[in-house]
Amino acid sequence: MRTPDRREVLRAALAGGAALAIPAALKAQEAGFALPKLPYAFDALEPHIDAATMEIHWGRHHKAYVDNLNKALAGKDDWLKKPITAILKSINDVPATIRQAVINNGGGHHNHTLFWESMAPKAGGEPAGPLAKAIDSAFGSFAKFQEKLTAAGLTRFGSGWAWLVADDQGKLDVISTANQDSPLMMTPALTPLVGVDVWEHAYYLKYQNKRVDYLAAWFKTVDWKVVAERHAKAGK
Repeated sequence: MRTPDRREVLRAALAGGAALAIPAALKAQEAGFALPKLPYAFDALEPHIDAATMEIHWGRHHKAYVDNLNKALAGKDDWLKKPITAILKSINDVPATIRQAVINNGGGHHNHTLFWESMAPKAGGEPAGPLAKAIDSAFGSFAKFQEKLTAAGLTRFGSGWAWLVADDQGKLDVISTANQDSPLMMTPALTPLVGVDVWEHAYYLKYQNKRVDYLAAWFKTVDWKVVAERHAKAGK
């Protein structure tokens, strides 16, 4: 039997070391935030939101927020262990040196997660039950609510979001936020029930500068059952 030479021994040792390092790297990755899977195919929301936009929006933009959030919080295990909602609600306690990065990327991660979950194929229409009654009470009618949310999206200068939110008493309101700011960062925190992304990357491939057309199409994708579930938990 041939005795392995020094190079072969060294090569085997390095390979073994690499093999041992893989689980540690995976473990470190698992400790951070992960890009959530889309609950439907890229083309499932067509013709309202096109497949190319969905693929780029989720696979590049949302992924970048997740990656950059993990980079910002690297080595800060106490923060990495917290749910993203807890981090956003206590954003002023995040170390000042990384706070803006967490606002941008933590907000971007959570905002987009809510965005995907709020939409579904063959959705749209109007809400029912307690949510419908709450919307009528707060805005006068569902049509007036649509007008107000659309206006919030259209008048948001530059990039941001338009939201239906609830306060700690469950009262509804429509607001807009700049960039990737979240209603959870406000004082007191507001609960985001549904939000529409009005960054150009959310609509420009299909709608170009016609944000109003995008907003009208987006309403046809909203899963009001999901929004109603969030509303039922708000203020509790």
